[in-house]
Amino acid sequence: MTLVSLPHLRDARAAAKTELDGILAAAQTEKRSTLTATEQVTFNAKAEEVRGLDRQIADAEESERRGNTAASIRSQYGQAPAASGFSVNEPTTYRKGDLAGASWVRDMTAVALRSDTDAAQRLQRNTREVANETRALSTTDAAGGTFVPPLWLVNEAITMARGARVIADQVRKLPLPPGTDTVSLPRVATGTTVAEQATQNTGVSNTDATTDSVTANVATIAGQQVISQQLIDQSPVNMDDVLLADLTADYALKLDQFVINNNAANKRGLLNVAGLNGITYTDATPTVGELYSKGADAIQQIHTGRFLAPDKVFMHPRRWAWFTAALDTAGRPLVVPTANMPQNVLAAMGDVVSEGFVGTWQGLPVYVDPSIPINLGAGTNEDRVIVLRSNDVILYEGVLRAEAFRETKADQLSVLLRVFNYAAIHSERYPKAISVISGTGLTTPAF
Repeated sequence: MTLVSLPHLRDARAAAKTELDGILAAAQTEKRSTLTATEQVTFNAKAEEVRGLDRQIADAEESERRGNTAASIRSQYGQAPAASGFSVNEPTTYRKGDLAGASWVRDMTAVALRSDTDAAQRLQRNTREVANETRALSTTDAAGGTFVPPLWLVNEAITMARGARVIADQVRKLPLPPGTDTVSLPRVATGTTVAEQATQNTGVSNTDATTDSVTANVATIAGQQVISQQLIDQSPVNMDDVLLADLTADYALKLDQFVINNNAANKRGLLNVAGLNGITYTDATPTVGELYSKGADAIQQIHTGRFLAPDKVFMHPRRWAWFTAALDTAGRPLVVPTANMPQNVLAAMGDVVSEGFVGTWQGLPVYVDPSIPINLGAGTNEDRVIVLRSNDVILYEGVLRAEAFRETKADQLSVLLRVFNYAAIHSERYPKAISVISGTGLTTPAF
């Protein structure tokens, strides 16, 4: 399938406009106030062609702007340039909000229903676009020849949908290796030793190192939706924007919960890692000053247990709101927008958001994530504060997959849409890189 570049679109638009002007010029030369029937048909068709080219040029220019931004990011962070065969400067096959454009859902069902070759070509081109634009991910981790969903949907699941996957996006992310149900990493269990030599020509310290491995099982996160064939064929809008975006948003949420609180063997979320640094804060009348000292303890335990520094703090939005509501004895706020204020500062505000980066605490960036549970503890009303060396936790994630099935619902003239992905979390490599503050001091805050 030939890809049309922006210069070619502009040339085509200029040529069509010249023909359009020529039709009007002929009527003016002959001093006619109206076009002939034949001229009118040609004029209308050419005017529609110009409008169509204008839309394509606008899409291509927007794509070029996105491409330039992506190229700048790749240059800044050392990522590879786009693979040959597809340029980020050209419009993608499926575009979010393009009501008149190609529909991924409609093409999926067209292939399933009648083996539509044009639809299959668009789906194959889309797969190549996703493969080229998500080079850090693998598009071969799922077998069976499934088509990947549109690039905008992949980007929303992996990059843009941060509101539902804050912590999942802040740990170290790697592509999921293809063809495996487990990801095992070697580890030194006990190390060698050195010691001062007692005297010259005597034996030196000699201890053999032992090794083992840490395994993360691959989990499948999936959802489905049954829709009518009539909705696909007759809807005035592409159902991609509605159904797939909704499934993707819930996928992002469930992945984040998987990273935070999953409690299955070889799939432990951060809160359930055996041997992590547990800091207990027990207080019937908690204060932010007391929690501040617990934060220092959480940090020093990573320093002394992992021998490297933590780099991020995660808490529920209600806990950060409790911080921002705190006042000193003179009624002045302890969390302020600027760190260098005249009064004592317990933390500094950043962006005012519901999810994501909000400020600093103990010198570390703070991220709020509503996926952190608030129903923990004996009273089922506690949240948790997580201090983390984020590079020590690895999330392996594949590319979001989607399928359309008509066969099982053919008697109802319905189509089943299915969205799924594979992920594995390595959170137990360095348990001492994780500190979790818990206890009755983190019950529902009062304001």
